[in-house]
Amino acid sequence: MSSHGDRSPEAELGLLDATMIGMGAMIGAGIFVLTGLAAETAGPAAILVFALNGVVTTFTGLSYAELASAIPKSGGGYAFVNEVFGDLVSFLMGWMLWFAYMIAGALYALGFAPNAVELAHVYLTGTVPPPEAVAQTTITGLALGAVILLVLLNTASTAAAGSAETVFTITKVLILVVFVFFGVTAPVFSTAEFQPLFPTGKSPVDILPAMGLTFIAFEGYDLITTVTEEVENPRENIPRAIFLSLGATVIVYLSVVGVAIGTLGAERLGSAGETGIAAAAGGFMPEFPLIGGGEALIVFGAVFSTLTALNAVVIASSRVAFSMGRDGRLLPRFGQIHHRFGTPAAAILASAVVMVLSVAFVPIRQVGNLSSLFFLLSFVVVNGSVIRLRRQRPNLNRPFEMPLYPAAPVLGIVLNLVLGVFIDPFTWGLGAVWLGLGVVTYYGLESLRDDESGGEGVPGGGGPGGDPDAEVATDGGVPERETASTRDVGAEASVDATGVDHGGDRQITGTAETVNTRDEEGGG
Repeated sequence: MSSHGDRSPEAELGLLDATMIGMGAMIGAGIFVLTGLAAETAGPAAILVFALNGVVTTFTGLSYAELASAIPKSGGGYAFVNEVFGDLVSFLMGWMLWFAYMIAGALYALGFAPNAVELAHVYLTGTVPPPEAVAQTTITGLALGAVILLVLLNTASTAAAGSAETVFTITKVLILVVFVFFGVTAPVFSTAEFQPLFPTGKSPVDILPAMGLTFIAFEGYDLITTVTEEVENPRENIPRAIFLSLGATVIVYLSVVGVAIGTLGAERLGSAGETGIAAAAGGFMPEFPLIGGGEALIVFGAVFSTLTALNAVVIASSRVAFSMGRDGRLLPRFGQIHHRFGTPAAAILASAVVMVLSVAFVPIRQVGNLSSLFFLLSFVVVNGSVIRLRRQRPNLNRPFEMPLYPAAPVLGIVLNLVLGVFIDPFTWGLGAVWLGLGVVTYYGLESLRDDESGGEGVPGGGGPGGDPDAEVATDGGVPERETASTRDVGAEASVDATGVDHGGDRQITGTAETVNTRDEEGGG
């Protein structure tokens, strides 16, 4: 292992760790914070909201699995789009994903804080007041403390962060299994609570806003692809982890939401808001030694869930920034590994800044809407990438090829756009502001690089200042756009991780598992 800042991250995560990263994000704030909000909007049809979101997610999950098997490079959707589209499109893709993960981190931190207060209130009755009686500054302070704690953990060690994710996720899944067991066997559970499925005056179309609000609940599988280079045997393990985490999460969601509605009723669940699951548990779960009643157990699980989700997006956001920095699309420092800790420390700290600002100044509902919007838009681009890559490079080595092509990615595009339409205009306005800031940043960095290179740009560069239309011929004679992953094939000279050309062809160092996709064309 090099001691320099341009080394690659090591593959320290196994299939279980990768799966837990996906599940850790999906079974987090979504199930504890958004379930009540979904019931408030859709009534008993909230269970249909999560089922349909699972279906929509599966189409895009197939695209992620195929792309991850063909392009085993960290950065998630950004890395894929960077292989297929031009500089500005790939930059904006990374820009959107980076922001989506960071703002999701704020959502999970804000979900953690009231649950932590509730947990303290349950065990220290008379000493700690309930969350509704605690000052907002205290809630915000706890959320900020959680962000800082996990940022420090991720900065110190990728392996430690991955192990913590696995332990936390297994713990909360076990708690939810207990919740479901006691719920379906409780006398208060009744299927009559699902009749009528749609509230009076509502139609199936009216559940679409709730789907848009809660779509973030199923975005976790894509986090797995942001750490591809840190996973053993990524071409096989990443697709497996995507499907394992997605399948397990859908089952858990439907079971938990079904029990919550069946025992508490959709109206009361909606009235309870972010604490809806805990309120349901209080009605049927027994007292546990040392732990207390069901409400205490669920609050305990909620604390773990929001922490794991927060930890997962700290990992994911920093890896997107790391990949963009390594490709010269953000400041080069973001693309460097810390010489002592072996983590992308600068990218982690930069991501933490936006999380902290979002926790301090953005309401929780707005945070959820913003994150959902950017994930929907980024998933549209990823599905488009699958189609374009199939047409551009049909012989590329794809250990996993999706079934039902091209129907699956086309459905993924259409359904994600439909959900995006139902997100409120104010959120779209905020999203446009962030994208506009991204365009300004892109051209600012391009101008900076032009100044540094005397206005000549970087030959064949994929980053700002490079030639966005540069193409090379594959071994099979199929022209392809020259990207970071293809430039390193046969390069005669090198470029360090900061993207500085040392003469001759470019080569990105510090990317030991950077995809040499060109020499794998037709590799079977």
